[in-house]
Amino acid sequence: MSLGIGEGGVGVGPDRTAGAGDHAIRKRVPRNAPALWNLGHRSVHTMFHDGRLEIGDHYENGFNSPAQEWLPDGLNSLLAAQAIFPMTAQFEMAGNVGENDVTGAVADRIDLGWPIVAKRVRTIPDYGQMFVEAFDDVDVSEDVTITHIANAIAAFIGREWTNHDSPFDAYLAGDNNALAPAQYRGMELFYGEAGCATCHSGPLMTDQLFHALALPQFGPGRARLHDPTPRDVGRVGESDRIEDAYRFRTPSLRNVALTAPYGHNGAYPTLEGIVRHHLDPQQSLASWSRDMAKLPEAPWLKAIDFVIQSDRLEVARHAAKIDIEPKSLSEDQIADILEFLNALTGETALTRPLGRPDTVPSGLSVD
Repeated sequence: MSLGIGEGGVGVGPDRTAGAGDHAIRKRVPRNAPALWNLGHRSVHTMFHDGRLEIGDHYENGFNSPAQEWLPDGLNSLLAAQAIFPMTAQFEMAGNVGENDVTGAVADRIDLGWPIVAKRVRTIPDYGQMFVEAFDDVDVSEDVTITHIANAIAAFIGREWTNHDSPFDAYLAGDNNALAPAQYRGMELFYGEAGCATCHSGPLMTDQLFHALALPQFGPGRARLHDPTPRDVGRVGESDRIEDAYRFRTPSLRNVALTAPYGHNGAYPTLEGIVRHHLDPQQSLASWSRDMAKLPEAPWLKAIDFVIQSDRLEVARHAAKIDIEPKSLSEDQIADILEFLNALTGETALTRPLGRPDTVPSGLSVD
């Protein structure tokens, strides 16, 4: 899906729907769900498409985050800090004000919702016992806090989605035959003439910085505080610097062939589509069609799904902000780059160490 189904949705996995009636989703999740691959890597210092969570000490708790000084103590990694924010997001997990005690508490102050979530978890007997067994500072289930839950989630994500056994990894390790000829040519273009590595650099192939690519706009967007316009302004919403408008964090390319659709809002359903957009953002934006956005069926939201595209001034501002230079590559060169990107897929990427459990202690469905 370009934009996921959050609070109000029904079902799990590929069969999940946007719901119906009074309990249906009221708004689409504004952005595409980021990939989980290698988020526990020690080089990761910034998360979310707009970078609103990063390692830092502005609030004297180790992280610069939307919770500011109200972030819980004891979070042992950036990944742990990230894990607790969807719980407080209205359209992701928390729900609408008046529907439940979590969202009501968050409406007063963000940190007031987390203790309610923690109590829900620790009072499930099997979960409570598991935390006692897993954490040295948890003697009884009543000791479990949101910090323990976050650290456990981070440990799981960090282990389960670590993957670095791609053909490209084998090549870096000294196997000169690991890449097929087309993949090798694509690698040379990636780090050379095509200029991809200008932003997609480092071990995870991301500079973790922010760049404007003029990706097509649709959905509810994520604007600055008090801005009712259904647009996504990107990094400026966090930095409050106007020069950061429409800039988004460079995604990692590890296992990129497995993470479609592409872009901060999933505008392109194929890897080829997003590559071609990078080569000529303005032309690609002009030729983009709405049927390329894979949106969950929600007829009651269709009237606003693409309304931002009728705002002439916003369209012009957005299209004018591009941080990359167009590149002229042949069809064969584009094909080689795509072959290289496929060489970033781990041999065991689809075989995860723990995998899917048959059941979970909460009794909720597993898919």
